[in-house]
Amino acid sequence: MSPKYVCKYCGRQANDVVSLTSSLCPRHPLGFGKGRHLPYEGEEKTTYICKYCGKKFSSISSMSANFCLRHPNGPGKGRHEPML
Repeated sequence: MSPKYVCKYCGRQANDVVSLTSSLCPRHPLGFGKGRHLPYEGEEKTTYICKYCGKKFSSISSMSANFCLRHPNGPGKGRHEPML
């Protein structure tokens, strides 16, 4: 069975929401170890688009690994986030 739930911030996958949200997310917007994984609420896609700058990525994990130049907190002060 393939995982159904994916973290919006780091791309970690889990079979249920409880498993996903029970641990800390290394790419949480508040900082390393300061927040839990958050389920991505959109459908699984082949291409993910950043809601701030429009750049395309093949996965949520590759998207969230990079800082966004058009993030609302300022250039390079937040990571890309997927559009729903």
